[in-house]
Amino acid sequence: MFLVTGATGNVGAELVRALAESGERVRAVSRSGRSEGLPSGVEAVAGDLNRPETVRAALDGVRGLFLMPGYGGQRQILADARAAGVRRVVLLSGLSAGTGDRDNAVAGYLLDAEDAVRDSGLAWTFVRPTSFMTNALQLADQIREGDTVRVPFPDARTTDIDPYDIAQVALRALLSDEFAGRVLEVTGPEALLPADRVRILGAALGRDLRSVGLEHEETRMEMEAGMPKPYVDAFFSFFVDGTLDESVVLPTVEQVTGRAPRTFARWARDHADAFR
Repeated sequence: MFLVTGATGNVGAELVRALAESGERVRAVSRSGRSEGLPSGVEAVAGDLNRPETVRAALDGVRGLFLMPGYGGQRQILADARAAGVRRVVLLSGLSAGTGDRDNAVAGYLLDAEDAVRDSGLAWTFVRPTSFMTNALQLADQIREGDTVRVPFPDARTTDIDPYDIAQVALRALLSDEFAGRVLEVTGPEALLPADRVRILGAALGRDLRSVGLEHEETRMEMEAGMPKPYVDAFFSFFVDGTLDESVVLPTVEQVTGRAPRTFARWARDHADAFR
């Protein structure tokens, strides 16, 4: 039995599917506990990672745990996992944890999560991806409304990764001892500017989309309307001050899975309906 937290999220849903397709027994934890959309045979469980007591029973009989970062109950959940006989944990972290900057709100919570896992006594693997291709879904409303798309951080070239590939790496880490004690930094196959992604989305939709870069003041104002200021400051540190370089293509996905990561063009084709 494998327990996947965040089972309805971008990576969790892909991992649940991958485990089920591999013939493994899967228990999918989400706040709602809904079974809609889950593969046949997957057990849906309601649980809140900020309330460890809601997850404790779901750990019974579990061999491997996929854990989301940034929740208050993490250390207790890990202690409960060890007591329940869980053998290994795969943590979804992020590339910014590699900066070691605990004063950065994003890198800091990822580093705290990694510390908790290291301290748990369980065999562990950290998967540190770059930005997700699914972040492009934030542009969907603009694209539906017209051909001009306003994008933040227009000069930031990033190797965005398909959550499918993150899940495929996590799958191997859960099923094998080979990756125990390792940090797996994973990227997509190419470094793209926001304008490149808009152009590729346009091609997938059969439209001539044009990108316009936001000024940093505009970006900050829009971001602060939707997230706490320390997290906005973190992204400005990454993509304006250059404290995080997501432009380097790494071979990890192919090394772990045996095949190259999916391109943004493929992701755009597969998700074109979300922009119509």
